Amino acid sequence: MRPENLLKAVFGWSLLLSAIGGLALLVPPTVFDEAHPDYLLIIGAIGLWRYGVGIMHYLRGLFFLYVMFPIHRRRGAKALAKKPPSHIYLMVTSFRIDAKTTAMVYESIIREAMACGYPTTVVASIVEMSDELIFTALWEELKPDESIKLRIVRIPGTGKRDGLAYGFRTIARDLPDATALVAVVDGDTVLEKDVVKNCVPYFSLFPNVGALTTNEYCDVLGTYWMSQWHKLRFAQRHINMCSMSLSKRVLTLTGRMSMFRAAVVTQHDFIDDVESDNLTHWRLGQFKFLTGDDKSSWFSMMRQGWDTYYVPDAIINTVEHPPDKNFLRAARQLMFRWYGNSLRQNSRATRLGLSRLGALTYYVLWDQRVSMWTSILGLTASIVAAFKYDVIYLIVYLLWISLTRTAITLMLLASGHKVGPAYPIMLYFNQIFGSLVKIYVYFRLDRQSWTRQKTKLKAHADPFQARFNQVSTPLMTFAAANIFIAVILHIV
Repeated sequence: MRPENLLKAVFGWSLLLSAIGGLALLVPPTVFDEAHPDYLLIIGAIGLWRYGVGIMHYLRGLFFLYVMFPIHRRRGAKALAKKPPSHIYLMVTSFRIDAKTTAMVYESIIREAMACGYPTTVVASIVEMSDELIFTALWEELKPDESIKLRIVRIPGTGKRDGLAYGFRTIARDLPDATALVAVVDGDTVLEKDVVKNCVPYFSLFPNVGALTTNEYCDVLGTYWMSQWHKLRFAQRHINMCSMSLSKRVLTLTGRMSMFRAAVVTQHDFIDDVESDNLTHWRLGQFKFLTGDDKSSWFSMMRQGWDTYYVPDAIINTVEHPPDKNFLRAARQLMFRWYGNSLRQNSRATRLGLSRLGALTYYVLWDQRVSMWTSILGLTASIVAAFKYDVIYLIVYLLWISLTRTAITLMLLASGHKVGPAYPIMLYFNQIFGSLVKIYVYFRLDRQSWTRQKTKLKAHADPFQARFNQVSTPLMTFAAANIFIAVILHIV
């Protein structure tokens, strides 16, 4: 760690611990007396449920990471020796990404193609001539051997979904066999060394794994707070992915870098799911999915009965370009896209049922709808109690949040991702601000936009449906918020 970064970390942790100490001095001593009703660690049924779910995922994640995955890795090496893939396809989609990042991504893909040890075809699905010139220049500079082929697929700038579909159809024309594999890489994702080698064994080991995804780190071209926010997200993602991979049911196949069986991505049904996915909603009508291709591919895999897996030692590094210099505006835009993608997928995934999803996945999907409300329950109740009874209730709540979020931050050290003094604040920010965004998005699933491409889904073609959506959406939001507040007032 650089001296200036070390100094910043020491100062940050000191400031955080001082704030916790200051809150502790403001509350009455009875808060720390375990024999007193005011004892801080007494939590209610909802708190036990939420913390119980979090601890369950944490323990499952660590068990997979440190016990099961090493076993899978040893077994995977033996299975790979008996049944290696016949061909690897590395498909990259790129649109409106700066030239420096594009060059880093393309170079990493070419080097992985050269190092993986299998016949490889690089498929570049691109829009702009400048990207093609960068790719061909790097290809001539690195000089891959004859076992590695390059195909440039020129597409219209109509979105990532079309880019993926064009690339998949290009691969399908090769008629790849059952052992061929396809890695789908985003245009801002740099592949770390041996990521392909680290992924391929699990397709030989697990015949029913149709796709897997990878461990993600990031370089953020933004402020300190934006950087810490992204890095916290990836540390949490790592633990949750490990937990769900224990059941071979990871909840998303990240578009940044996931690997599929070629037999899956060349099917017409799968390509159609990615290219023109849509949802029929009871109130909002039918609308296409603009963003969330990773959720569409996951849903398609689940519907077809495939398993999904996570490889913690397959590392990618994404170059994050925040959509706005202001942290709150950028976070709001990104959360609107991320949570919208999740909730659109959620509203139909649960209909696949217990037998297809498995008990844990089925529960987690339903829990996503409930947690947006339970996450703001504590803060809302403490604010109401502060106004009705005494401000000390709010101070005790803030002390509890400070202690628990600091403990969760330290627990994330076991993930292998670095942690920083801003993590406790970012954890709570994600909880409260994220819940508010989720609630807002939940009633507006038809509203979608890209953050980089600045494209939005057009209004509903049916004038009555468009007007009905415009009127019913704020009414539904207002009604739900009032019911929630009424419940809180009754409890307090």
